Amino acid sequence: MLNAIFTFLQNTGFYGLTFGAITMLLVSFVLLYLAIVKGFEPLLLVPIAFGVLLTNLPFAGLMAPPVMEITEHGIHTTEPGGLLYYLFQGDHLGIFPPLIFLGVGAMTDFGPLIANPKSLLLGAAAQFGIFVTFIGAIASGMFTAQEAASIGIIGGADGPTAIFLSSKLAPHRLGAIAIAAYSYMALVPIIQPPIMRWLTTKKERTIKMKQLRDVSKREKILFPIIVTIIVSLIVPPAATLIGMLMLGNLFRECGVVARLEDTSKNALINIITIFLGVTVGATATAEQFLQVETLAILALGIVAFGIGTASGVLIAKLMNKVLDVEINPLIGSAGVSAVPMAARVSQVVGQQEEPSNFLLMHAMGPNVAGVIGSAVSAGVLLSMFGG
Repeated sequence: MLNAIFTFLQNTGFYGLTFGAITMLLVSFVLLYLAIVKGFEPLLLVPIAFGVLLTNLPFAGLMAPPVMEITEHGIHTTEPGGLLYYLFQGDHLGIFPPLIFLGVGAMTDFGPLIANPKSLLLGAAAQFGIFVTFIGAIASGMFTAQEAASIGIIGGADGPTAIFLSSKLAPHRLGAIAIAAYSYMALVPIIQPPIMRWLTTKKERTIKMKQLRDVSKREKILFPIIVTIIVSLIVPPAATLIGMLMLGNLFRECGVVARLEDTSKNALINIITIFLGVTVGATATAEQFLQVETLAILALGIVAFGIGTASGVLIAKLMNKVLDVEINPLIGSAGVSAVPMAARVSQVVGQQEEPSNFLLMHAMGPNVAGVIGSAVSAGVLLSMFGG
């Protein structure tokens, strides 16, 4: 009887609790607090945090791979893998991030970018943080070129792109990189405003921009087709992300596939967000996450994000010096691809300085340009280090 009781106790999760597991459970609680109580990107952080919780429960085996046996008749599965292991194949094989891009494209209006093509420069400038951080990660001596490329992409503030690139170049770092990327996306309203105010003057922050021109339906239909062709020819590895982004946008703008548009931007993206978030969180095991390198990734990620924000603002200031049309430098910070949160931050900071100033639509130009820019940057890094 006592042996039976002891065997039962050994099989409980309490028996398998370690310091690392407890620490990761606390990490999941912090993420849940930020999402539920503070409201920081709950649609992303809630599934990620719960994935962290699930994967660190002892003996639950939700991320356990299947047990295979080789016999004279072939390979047989003697024990199936955990649920999250199979769902994680959508991350590992690079399926979920492009589907997220499909939904983002269906939800995004590229009109502000088409109406003001100059904002493409602001989106491109914000990617500067990616490459500066890549160099810094290499210089630290702690990371390979593939890992550094995956860390650098955090600067684009684009979670799906970070996951897509990490799954191909540094899958063992996926958990730390994804959590860093989504955490900093959630903290956009806290991180960006001080940088924006520090780099601009009161006069610059109160600049009022002219109303954007109306964009025709023909332009909106041609835009995703042309961008897909040009980007894919220049950077073929970016075709997966750009292609799905632009396909979703074509669903939105062509006006003849309302059901596909609705599915892409509602049911499909919600389902994929659940799968992606939970499985990304499930990669953050104590063994993989509680390392010095993880702290370095978090530090480099915030540097990448800060440099990306600053670069967009500074390029906007430079454009003011060169171009006749005045640009409010605050919209430069929206060049990171946290859509539409970064654009809203530009609007909020602008109205704090001048209540009658409306920058949202102007900021959406560099914001959606940043989505394209981060996908192109990922393609460039993948073509350089993916071999």
